[in-house]
Amino acid sequence: MKDFFLSQQQPSPNLHIDYQSELNDEQYRVVSGGGGPMLVLAGAGSGKTRTITYRVAWLLEHGTPVENMLLLTFTNKAAKEMMTRVEGLLRAYPTGLWSGTFHSIANRMLRMYGAYTGFGSDFSILDEEDANDLMKMCIKELKIDTKGRRFPSVGVLRGLLSYANNARRSLQSVLNDRAEHFVGILHEVTAVAERYASAKRMAKAMDFDDLLLELLKLLQENESVRAQLAHRFQFILVDEFQDTNIIQSDIVDLLSSGHRNLLVVGDDAQSIYSFRAAEIRNILDFQKRYSDAQSYRLVMNYRSTPEILAVANAVIANNSEQFAKELVSAKTSGEKPNIVPANDAREEAQYVVEQLLKLIDEGIELQGIAVLFRAAFHSQALEFELMKRGIAYEYRGGMKFFERAHIKDAVAHLRLLRNGHDLVAWARALQIQPGLGITTSQKIAETMSQYDSARDALEAPMKLSPRAQLGFAGTRSILRMMLAAPLPSEAVRAFANHESYRLYLEAEYPNARERVEDLDQLAVFAEQYRDLGAFLDAMTLAGDFSGRIDDADSGQREEGDRNTLILSTIHQAKGLEWDAVFVLHCAQGMFPSDRSMGQSREIEEERRLFYVAATRARSKLYFTYPLTTGYESVELRQQSMFLDEIPFGMAETVRLRRAMPAWSMSSSYSSPTVSRHHQSDEFEEPTIVLDDMGEKMVKKSAPGSFLGDH
Repeated sequence: MKDFFLSQQQPSPNLHIDYQSELNDEQYRVVSGGGGPMLVLAGAGSGKTRTITYRVAWLLEHGTPVENMLLLTFTNKAAKEMMTRVEGLLRAYPTGLWSGTFHSIANRMLRMYGAYTGFGSDFSILDEEDANDLMKMCIKELKIDTKGRRFPSVGVLRGLLSYANNARRSLQSVLNDRAEHFVGILHEVTAVAERYASAKRMAKAMDFDDLLLELLKLLQENESVRAQLAHRFQFILVDEFQDTNIIQSDIVDLLSSGHRNLLVVGDDAQSIYSFRAAEIRNILDFQKRYSDAQSYRLVMNYRSTPEILAVANAVIANNSEQFAKELVSAKTSGEKPNIVPANDAREEAQYVVEQLLKLIDEGIELQGIAVLFRAAFHSQALEFELMKRGIAYEYRGGMKFFERAHIKDAVAHLRLLRNGHDLVAWARALQIQPGLGITTSQKIAETMSQYDSARDALEAPMKLSPRAQLGFAGTRSILRMMLAAPLPSEAVRAFANHESYRLYLEAEYPNARERVEDLDQLAVFAEQYRDLGAFLDAMTLAGDFSGRIDDADSGQREEGDRNTLILSTIHQAKGLEWDAVFVLHCAQGMFPSDRSMGQSREIEEERRLFYVAATRARSKLYFTYPLTTGYESVELRQQSMFLDEIPFGMAETVRLRRAMPAWSMSSSYSSPTVSRHHQSDEFEEPTIVLDDMGEKMVKKSAPGSFLGDH
C-alpha cells in the first residue's frame, strides 16, 4: 500500500480517524485504495461526498502533501461544502489544497502560466453581461441589420457558440440540430463569432468557456507546462464525472498523465445535462481510456426507503447504456410509491394540494415537501391551486408561470382587446417588433391609447419611417387576428401561433420551444373562460400573488422561507432531497417529453431524469398525471412508459372519483379505470375523502372559486 503514496518528504499528520468504523465497507475500500485510475460509481444517496472527503484525509495521513492534491467540482456550492467537510475532518483548514470548480482551477492555472497563452496573467474575465455587451459591439461593427428583420439575440448567439465550443462541434452542425431557422444566416453568425473571438483577444479578456478552452490549448501545445502540472498533482479527484463535457474530460486526462492517480466519482444513472454538452460517454468509457482502472460501486443508499428504491431500480434497469447496479436501502421499510391518474390537470393539482395538507397534518414540514416536473409549463395548474389555497411556494428552475416574459407579452395583447387606452400594454406589444425601439414604441403607444378601442386605433393612419412601419404592421396583424377570435383561448392561440411572434421568440430566446409550450398551456387554461374580462382579472390576481400564507408568516419567510413548498424542474432538483416528493404530469408525451420519442439516446436520458426525480424522496413518493388535457378539445393521455416499467405490486394506484366535467355530458367519454394495486382513494368535489391505511380524513374545499364562476 505504501508504495502508491509518492511523497514522504514531510511528516504525515495523525488525524485519529477510525476509517473502518466511520465508513461502510464500500466507502472504506475506495478511501483506502491505492493509486492508479479509480472509477467510483456512486448511486444516489450513497455518501459520495463523504467518501471523497475521507479519501483526502487518508491521502494526507499517508504522506501526500496537501499542495499535491487537486479536487475538482462542478459548482461553487459543492466546492465549498467539500472544503468545509475536509476542514472538519482535519480540524484545520487545508491550506494549499487545490480545490474548486473546473473554471476556477482553470483561471488559477492560466494566471500562473499567462506568459504562454497570449492573454497574459492579468486578463479580465467577462461575466454574462460583459460578454453580451462585447458581442453587441461586434454585431454593430459588422453593420449587421438586426432591426429590420429577425436576427438572433446575443443571448441566443452566445448559447449556440457555447454549445458548439463545449461539444466540440462546428457551428453549422449546431445550427442544423438546434436552430435550423438560422441556417440561412450562417455566414453572418460565423462572422460575429470570429469577430467576438478577435475582440476578446485584443482586450485580453476571456468568457467562461474560454477558461476551459485556453487551458486545454495550453496543456496540449506546451509540453513543459503540461509536464509541470502533471508532476505537481500526485492525486486528482473529480466529483460528478458524469457531468463533464469533452473539454473537461481531456483536461483531466492531461493533468493526470504524470502519476495517473486519478479518482473519478459519478453516477451514469444521473447524467441529465446533455443539453449543456455534458457527455455521458466520458464515464461509460472511462475503463476503455484507462484499461487498468479499478472499479468500485457505492450502492448503500442512506436517503430513501426500500420501496422507493425498488421502483427507481426497476425503471432505470431498462436503460441499455449504463453500468449495472442496484441501490440498497439502509432505512426501514415504508410506504409504496403512489401512482395517481386524475381526470385533468386541475384535478391533479387539487389532489396534490390536498395530499400535501394531509402530510403537514402528519408532521411533515412544508419545506420538506417538493413538487417536481419535467417541463416548466407542467406546474401552471398547480400554481393556480396553491394561490387559491394561500400556500406559499418557491419556484426553482425559472420564474413563476405568470412572471415569464412571454406570458406577459400575451397578457399585454389581451389587455388591449379589452382596453384600448392601456398605454403600458401598447408599449409592450410594440417593442417586440423589429424596427420599433423604446422611443418609437412610446410615441406610437401615446397615439394609440387616445382611441376608445384597439380596433379603432389599428385603423388610424400613422406617419412612420419604413422600418417602423414594418414593425407596426406586425402589431396590427397580431391584434387583428386576436380581435377576430370569439373566445379568450382562441385569442391566446392566435397570438402564440402568429408568425411574427414565433420569429421573435426564436430570435430572442434559446428556449423558444419551451416558451411556445407555456403559451399553449395558457390557452388550455383560458378554455375555462368565455369572458375575456374574467380571464384577465384572474390572470392579474395570479400575477400579483405574493406567495404568503398570511401576514403572520411574512417574518418567517424573510428568515429563510422555512414554511415554503418547493416547486422545481427535475434538472434543478438534482443533488437535493425531501421527505415527500410529487412528480407531476407522468404521462406519455409529457414525461418522457414528446421530443424524445423514437430516439433511444433521448429516451434513456428521460429515464435517467425519472430516476433522479424518484431518488429525491426520503419516505413518500407520488407520481401523478392527467388522463386528459384541454377543456373544449380534449386529448386523451396514456400514463408514462416509465410507470408501465414499474413491476406489478411495487406501487399502489390511487383512484380519484369525482363528478365528470361538463364536456363529458355530451360525449361518450368515461373515466378510465386504472388498476395496478389495491389502494383506492376517493376524490369528490367539493369534498375530498382520503382513505389511507384504514384512516379516513375529510377536508372541505374552499367555497366558491378563486378564479370566479365560469
